Amino acid sequence: MAKGSNVSLTALSENVDSVIVGLSWTSPTGEGDADVSVLLVDPNGKVRSDADFYFYNNPVAADGSVQLLGKTPTEDGNEDRIGFDLTAVPPDVERIVVAASRYEGARFGELEGLRVTLADAAGEQLLRFSIDDAGSVSAFIFGELYRRGAEWKFRAVGQGYETGLAGLATDFGVDVDDEPAEAEGETDTVGTEVGGEPAEAAQPARPVPGQDPQPNLEAMPAPRQPGDDAENGPRKPVGRPRTAKKKVTLPKVTRKSLADNETWREARLFPVSVLKSDRDRETRATSVLLSVMAQVPEFGRRLTAAFGAPAGRMETFTEVALPHGDTPRRPDGVIRVERAGKLWTALVETKTNGNALKAEQVQAYMDIAARRGYEAVITLSNDVALEGSPLVDVRIDGRRKHRVALWHLSWAEVTHQAQLLIRHEGVGNAAHAWLLQELLHYLQHENSGCHGFQNMGAAWVPVRNGIDDETLCQGDPRALEVVENWERLIRQVCLGLGGELGQKALPVQRTRRGSDPGTRRARLADQLCSDGRLQAEVRIEGTPGLLTLTADLRTGRLRTSLDLPAPDQGSPLTWAKRLIRRLDEAPADLHVETLVEGETGGPRGTLERLRPEPADILPKNPTTRITGFRLSLIKNMGNGRGNAETGFIRSVNDAVNRFYTTVVVQVEGTAPRRTGAKERSGTG
Repeated sequence: MAKGSNVSLTALSENVDSVIVGLSWTSPTGEGDADVSVLLVDPNGKVRSDADFYFYNNPVAADGSVQLLGKTPTEDGNEDRIGFDLTAVPPDVERIVVAASRYEGARFGELEGLRVTLADAAGEQLLRFSIDDAGSVSAFIFGELYRRGAEWKFRAVGQGYETGLAGLATDFGVDVDDEPAEAEGETDTVGTEVGGEPAEAAQPARPVPGQDPQPNLEAMPAPRQPGDDAENGPRKPVGRPRTAKKKVTLPKVTRKSLADNETWREARLFPVSVLKSDRDRETRATSVLLSVMAQVPEFGRRLTAAFGAPAGRMETFTEVALPHGDTPRRPDGVIRVERAGKLWTALVETKTNGNALKAEQVQAYMDIAARRGYEAVITLSNDVALEGSPLVDVRIDGRRKHRVALWHLSWAEVTHQAQLLIRHEGVGNAAHAWLLQELLHYLQHENSGCHGFQNMGAAWVPVRNGIDDETLCQGDPRALEVVENWERLIRQVCLGLGGELGQKALPVQRTRRGSDPGTRRARLADQLCSDGRLQAEVRIEGTPGLLTLTADLRTGRLRTSLDLPAPDQGSPLTWAKRLIRRLDEAPADLHVETLVEGETGGPRGTLERLRPEPADILPKNPTTRITGFRLSLIKNMGNGRGNAETGFIRSVNDAVNRFYTTVVVQVEGTAPRRTGAKERSGTG
C-alpha cells in the first residue's frame, strides 16, 4: 500500500471477522526497539474513556476486541502483533488507531524496514505498508482500521509525533496524570519521554484518486508543534496514562506451610505421580491445558488470539471421534469459541516427552478440518518452531475454497504465557490465579513430559566429533541441523527468562532486510564448520546491552557476556572504580575487559584481581579512547545432546541463569531503563 491509501478488508478475504496487525522494524545496531499501542476512537476523534487506550500496561480489552500479543521472531528480527476481533468492537467506535513509540530519546528515523502487515483469521497476509520517511519522531501512527457502513477498511497513515506516546495519547483524549499512581491496584508509567529536539512534522495522509477521501480530517490530530499553546499559557507537562483495573498475582512472600515436616506433600489439582506412559502423559497434559483455557478466559484468549480465534465463550473437548474414510480419527483435543452465534473451531494434536509430531496425523486433521469447515489445526509439542522451517510439511488442496490454518505451540510457550499472567500481569480473580498456579506446577513437574525443547538431535555428537578431529566440512547437512536446534534452544531460553522476569527477552537476528532465514542458517552452519563456535545474542528489557552467549565446541567452554558502554562523563579511573563497586557481589571469576577503540581487545582481568586495584583495567596509554567494558563468565559446557545433568542444554540454561542473577542484575542501573513489566503492574 502507498501512504494515504485505503482498502476494504472484505475485498481481500472472506475471513476478516478477526485480523492480526503486525508492526515490525529492524535496527542497524541490533538494539533498537519500540512499544505498540492502540486507541479506540469515537466519531469525534477521541477515546470514549482511558480504557480505550491499550499499551503494555493495559494489553487486553475486556470484550476481547483488542489484544496485544507481544513480539514474535521473524526472518528480519521481530514483529509486534495485535489481535483484533472486529465483531466485538463496540458500535460507537469508528476508528482503531495503531501506533508505536520509542523511549529514552530514541527516534523512529534510526530504525530501518518499518512496515505494517495485516493477516486474516487463517494467518494469510492480506496487505503490507512500508514506511521510508519516519523522521526524528518518538511516536508514530502506522495505520488505522475504520468503519464504512457495515464493513471495515484499513488506511495506511504514516504520521509522526515528536511528543512521544504521552503526547499522542493526550491528543486523542486520554486523561493523563502529572504524577505516577501510587494507589494499590493502579498501574504505573507509560515510560516515554516528552519533548526532545524539534522534529519535522509528518503531513496528514493525502487522498488517493479513485479511493475513499479522508473522512473527518479534523478528527485526526496533527502533531503538536512548539508554541502551539502559547496563547493559552504555558503547556502543562504531559503526565503518564494509567489504568486502574486491579488484578490478582502471586504473593511476593511464600505462604507458611502447616505441614509437620518437609516430607508432607501438598494436595494438587492435577497430580502427576500416576503417569506411567507417554500416552498417559499426552492425554493428561491435553486435558489439563484445555480445561484451564476454558476456565480462565484471560489465559485461553492469550493462547488462541494469535491463531485468529474471536473473543467469546470457549469450550474445550478431548478425544473427539471424527469420521475419516473407513477409520474414525480422534484428535487429542478440540477448541470451540462461540461469538454472536458463530463458531470458531480448532483441532489439537499433542505430543509430550520429546515425541515428534507425525506428518500423516497432522495431514489427516487438516483434511478433516477443511471438509467440516473448521478454522485451524494446532499442534503442541516440546519442539520450537522456526521461521521459514515448518515442523510438519502438509499438503494443501488448492481446489478447496475453505482454508485451514496450521499453527504450532511449544510447551515452553504455554508455560511462558502462564508465568506472565500469574506472576506479573495478573488475572481477574483468586480462583483463576489458583488454577494457573496448579497448571504451572503440573507443566514444570519432571514427570509431566512438558519440558520444552530438550534434545540437540542425532547430529550433535557427529558434529562435535567432526569439529574435534577437523573433519567437518562446509555444506555438511548435520551442521545445519545443529544450527537450527541451537536457534530453538536460544528461543526457549528467551521464553524462560521472559516468564521469570516479566520482561521482554528476545533473540537478536543480525540479518539484512528481506533475507531468507534458510540462507542465514546455512551461512551460520558454514561458520560453525570453520571456527567451531555457536553464538547468539539476546536482548533483555531493562539491561544496558545485549547478552551474548558463545559455545566453543573446540574447547568445550561456554561464555556468557555483556558489553557496557562507557559513561558520557567522568574520568576512566572513576568509571573503573564505579564498575568494580557495582560488581561487589558478582562471582570472583568474572572476567572484566576494557573495550578500546580501533583494537580487538584491551586490558582484562578477573574481578578477584581487580577489586583491590581497579586501575589495572585501564590502558597504559592515557590517550587511548575507551568505548566500554565487557563482563564475561566462562564455564565448561555439557557434552550430551539432551537435558540431563551433564547435557549441553542444561549447561546453557545454567550459564544464562547464573550470569543474569549474579552479574546482569548488578549492572542494570548503569544505563537508563524503562520500568519493568513487574513494576508496571502495580500489584504483587
